[in-house]
Formats: sequence, C-alpha cells, structure tokens
Amino acid sequence: MDEVRKAFDAIASRYDAQRKGIIPNFEDFYLAAAHAAEWHGKNPSILDIGSGTGLLSALLLEKFPSATLALVDISTNMLTIARQRFSGNDRVTYRAGDYRYEGLDHTYDLICSALSIHHLDHEEKRGLYARIYSALNPGGVFVNAEQVAGETTDQHRRYMEYWNDYVRHGPLPEEEWKNALQRRDTLDKMEKLSVQLDWMRTTGFSDVDVRYKNRMLTVMRGRKG
Repeated sequence: MDEVRKAFDAIASRYDAQRKGIIPNFEDFYLAAAHAAEWHGKNPSILDIGSGTGLLSALLLEKFPSATLALVDISTNMLTIARQRFSGNDRVTYRAGDYRYEGLDHTYDLICSALSIHHLDHEEKRGLYARIYSALNPGGVFVNAEQVAGETTDQHRRYMEYWNDYVRHGPLPEEEWKNALQRRDTLDKMEKLSVQLDWMRTTGFSDVDVRYKNRMLTVMRGRKG
C-alpha cells in the first residue's frame, strides 16, 4: 500500500479535477452510491474508508446534513483537500492510516467506500468485508462504489477497451490520461463482482444488491441483520 499512498499523495491537488475525465458517467456513479446509503434516521454515524478528497462524503452530507462523518485514508495529502472541503464542520473527523489494519475501531450506521478497496489483494478485500460487517450497528448498511473485473476474460477485455477509449478521448491532457492509465494498470487489483457479492453474503450481509453497473463500475450494498 506504500505505492498507493505515494501515488495519491502526488496527485491529490489534481484528483478532483481529473475525475470526470477518468470515470465514465461520473455523476451517475457517485449519485448511485449516495442513494444506496439508506438509513431511517437523520443523523447517522458514517465512516468513509479510502475517502480521498471527500467526493462521496460530500454527497452523503448533502443527504444527511446532521450526520457525523469519519474519513480514513492512507494519503495525508488527499485528506488535506478533504479538510478544506469540509472546513468549519465539526462533525467531520479525519484519520490518516491504512484501513486494512485500523480505522474500524468504532461502530457506525453507514460504512461507505468509493474506488478504493480494489487496491487491496483479494484476501485483504474479503477480510475487510468481515471487519466492516463487525463495525456496523444492527441494521447498518455497507455501500461499495467500486471497479470490478469482468466475469470472463473476454468480458474483462471489452471493459478495458471501453474504459481506455473513454479516457483517451476525454478532456484530460495526454500526459495526465497516460499517467492515470498507468496507475490503474500498476496499482489496481480488480475482482469479479460475483465473487465479491458472495463474500458479502457469506460474511453475513443481507439484502445484498447491485444498485448500479456500467461495465467495470458498480455500486454494491448490503445490510447487517
């Protein structure tokens, strides 16, 4: 994960500006994640793991203005941007650290993540799902807005062709999109959606569902209890 930290520390100041040039249907993807974060009250306790600059957290706070929100990320530079985004909101806290080992030492009503867990090895992903389940309050919801591998080799190839074409013909300067694709090909460890849904079910999540899918981009969610 040290390579991940260095890579995102380096691009923190440009991260938000690049997103629409890297993530197809960026708004639909993130809005689907926020919509999937369902809670019956107005002031849930929320944990955003791999929060980055707080893009998903911002949508969650729009949905739940009275929520308490904890952001954890391995990149201190990304969290610096998040602190600027939520400046003045004393219900938002920040923790720099590796969420494989820390950051889930309280319980929460909602635990959410966007485009982060795919950096873990597959067994680390599975272990994290179990830790997330343990850290949820009864009835709590886990939402993972993620990039996944295709179910077959041919499907995955077509996913990557679609994604490469989108990035190369988007608004980013050539150097930026080349660096983005290199980070993806170097740091990303995508797993099949079907496998991750099975992990969630065997961990104990109920109401496991897919709320959004556009090729390799998906929003999955599950409930505790």
